[in-house]
Amino acid sequence: MARKQSSPRSTPEDRIVEAALKLAATRGWQDLALADIAAAAKVSLPDLAKLFHSKSAILAAWTRRIDADVLAAAEAENLESENPRDRLFDVLMLRFDALAPRKPALKRIAQDLARDPLAAGTMLRPALQSLGWMLEAAGFDSSGLRGALRVCGLALIWVAVFRVWLDDGEDQAKTMAELDRRLRQAEGIMKRISRAGPRRKEDVAA
Repeated sequence: MARKQSSPRSTPEDRIVEAALKLAATRGWQDLALADIAAAAKVSLPDLAKLFHSKSAILAAWTRRIDADVLAAAEAENLESENPRDRLFDVLMLRFDALAPRKPALKRIAQDLARDPLAAGTMLRPALQSLGWMLEAAGFDSSGLRGALRVCGLALIWVAVFRVWLDDGEDQAKTMAELDRRLRQAEGIMKRISRAGPRRKEDVAA
């Protein structure tokens, strides 16, 4: 299911993002300096500073590109006829497909961020925004309180499945099995909550 990596783009911003990910795959993320990224991207440090204020900002920019790629792919797949859980499953697998070419970099980044909670915290908002778009692509409203709860619930699922994906093979069999299990589990919980619902006035009076 993995898709071919797109060819490198030519703008300074594109070169910076590409350079950061390539360096992360070989050198890790924690000790990677912005000056190293600038040199690899063949841009000056002042020019990099005009575009990105931190390594987290570079990651966030790349994440937005992944969002756009997945949204376009989901639209092309025409998922409207599927049930909600299947639509969300397909959208999230499209995201894993889009991430696949960068798995070595993501593995190193994830390892380093696990040891640096401060840096990991800066990626929380972009990550939640991305998951909101994934919900929208699957036909779920991500706005308001209910939407925020959906995003938070999906975040728990995503983190668990992402860890499996990092060590999964190219066929992504373990990833698909874990994602399906987690989504079914979440669906069951939501159904039980829905059936419980608010108690009627006459029930309370009794």
